[in-house]
Amino acid sequence: MNKFYITNAIPYVNAAPHVGHALEFVQSDTIARYHRLKGEDVLLLCGGDENALKNVQAAQEEDVPIQEFVDRNTNSFYELSKKLNVQFDVWQKGSDQNHYLSSQKLWELCSKNGDIYKRAYRGLYCVGCEAFYNKEDLDEKGECLEHPGKKLEEVEEENYFFKLSRYQDKLLKLIESDEYKIIPEFRKNEMLSFIKSGLQDFSVSRTNERAKNWGVPVSKDDSQRIYVWFDALNIYQSGIGFGWDDAKYKKWWPADVHVIGKGIIRFHAIYWPAILLSSGLKLPKTLFVHEYFTVNGQKMSKTIGNVIDPIELIEKHGADPLRYYFLAKFSPFQDGDFSEDKFKEVYNADLANGLGNLVARVARLCEKVKHQAKENKEELNKDVQEKLSEYKFNEAISFVWNRIAEIDKKINKEEPWKLADEDLKKTLEVYVSDIQTIGTNLKPFLPETAEKILKQFSGKIKSAAPLFPRQN
Repeated sequence: MNKFYITNAIPYVNAAPHVGHALEFVQSDTIARYHRLKGEDVLLLCGGDENALKNVQAAQEEDVPIQEFVDRNTNSFYELSKKLNVQFDVWQKGSDQNHYLSSQKLWELCSKNGDIYKRAYRGLYCVGCEAFYNKEDLDEKGECLEHPGKKLEEVEEENYFFKLSRYQDKLLKLIESDEYKIIPEFRKNEMLSFIKSGLQDFSVSRTNERAKNWGVPVSKDDSQRIYVWFDALNIYQSGIGFGWDDAKYKKWWPADVHVIGKGIIRFHAIYWPAILLSSGLKLPKTLFVHEYFTVNGQKMSKTIGNVIDPIELIEKHGADPLRYYFLAKFSPFQDGDFSEDKFKEVYNADLANGLGNLVARVARLCEKVKHQAKENKEELNKDVQEKLSEYKFNEAISFVWNRIAEIDKKINKEEPWKLADEDLKKTLEVYVSDIQTIGTNLKPFLPETAEKILKQFSGKIKSAAPLFPRQN
């Protein structure tokens, strides 16, 4: 079956989205658009991770009912996706009743296999990660590596655990053999090293007292709620029918690729496949792990006050310029420093003076001689396709900008504006074909811009408003 199922990491909705969420949304959407252009039946899923203690605590701080709180915040993420021209086919909320059915079914399957048991536990808990940690997992200050500056809670309670230790050897073989493929290679090796150090069982429920009766109830135990990560990871299945629409689920599962940030790799590379092995379900095929944004050299943090609102950037500059900056100027496999000043420089250099200027100058020449464009049926460049299949977005889009530079250089050398009309028309056929090819190859990256270019360079070509007006 010619299907391709992509999942975006399900964001916590205890606060508004930041520019790092926008980065991952754009990466996921670019993958989806690429596979749609290949003629595949594509489904892209995201949603709201709503059944988490951090959501309960944030709602209490605001003195807002939990459901109202998660509805508002989950919607802010969905609105961001629309402003970025990201086409999510499914937006699955953790508080949805179909998700409740799905997570309870997954729980029952693992329970039947003897992999869920109850015991008392005392440990250090990071609310940010919704996970317990051992001291050796923490930094020299005894703080979570993912959430420095936040004190861990010492928690003692009775809850349910999943027998992760039972799957150590199986996970090792799956990842070593690339049956469950982790990209990039250095992240794969990191997970193999972690597995070899010895896996410990992990908690999969919270008491009603701590959870404030929020989240999916544990079947046959009304004192507990199913909690992160067992519940949140299952959104990848509940959104496509697991536990409530068998036909839909059979069509789409397993996921062809999970798109995640490096901070949640352990849960996706180890916890999630173990849960699926326990329940007898198919494993996802690929885990694509991207790095993070820093801001002016520092990690984004509400404490520091350097969290960037992507919606403000979109309203000031437009969606496609932001998409271009994300995809072209950062390697997904290295942390990158986000700077609005640098973003404006890139906007003027690459978009206004580069692509925008090239399109405008060729359109003016076409309008001068009433040039009629021929139909262009070209597909994505093979080099672009190859790099997209490896999730190397920056290298894929660089082929397009290299072509823009080549055409600009050619026009400057040939000086077509000096030609007689008939000679100019012949020359323009080549330029127009080149512009159409650029438009086609921009489809996965800058969908709005690609559509404008291809529409302008069809039929009788006329000048239009600048694609990217210069900014001061």
